[in-house]
Amino acid sequence: MLISPRPDPAPAAHDRVYRGLRSRVMHGEIGPGQALTLRGIAAEFEVSMTPAREALRRLSAEGALTMSNSGRVSTPELSNERIEELAALRSLLEVELASRALPRAHIALIDRLQTINARITEDIARQDAVAYIRRNLEFHRTLYLRAQAPAMLAMAETVWLQLGPTMRALYGRLRRKDPPHCHRLMIAALKAGDEPSLRLAVRSDVTQGLRMLVG
Repeated sequence: MLISPRPDPAPAAHDRVYRGLRSRVMHGEIGPGQALTLRGIAAEFEVSMTPAREALRRLSAEGALTMSNSGRVSTPELSNERIEELAALRSLLEVELASRALPRAHIALIDRLQTINARITEDIARQDAVAYIRRNLEFHRTLYLRAQAPAMLAMAETVWLQLGPTMRALYGRLRRKDPPHCHRLMIAALKAGDEPSLRLAVRSDVTQGLRMLVG
């Protein structure tokens, strides 16, 4: 009787660390320029150094973290030029995703977007930056999933990942008290089936705030 070898736990451990850190970076739980240590990550996720190292390398390859020649790992501090580049990418990708989603924007989707937007208002009232960023991305992802363009959405999420710490810094500067006006414009355009207005609302929503950082 052949005995199957026990599966190597490292891949599962690596994926768990990767997903946990990815979520934190994307949602602004880690600020720009914050250092991470391999030992600290391994201890926090209760894994060995190998899966922790692989997770950090994977996130570095996606632009979510930077690794110096000395081995120091940190979240990036984006230059003005880099912020403008990523804002332009968001505009290109997300306007197209919204446009492709429009023909499939049924009433249930619009109701879901309105519910998320109401919760964003609650997050803002609590001054909860991380919850606000997380819910804001949920709003966009919920719409873009209807585009049925997974490769394009994956590219957009990579941009969100690179911008996560910077979005946290932006939230602190804006001190927002009201939900994003452009979200309401997006919902109105979806209800009306108005593609030009939807494209304009999405473009404004994903670029206006970021451009304040470089203004």
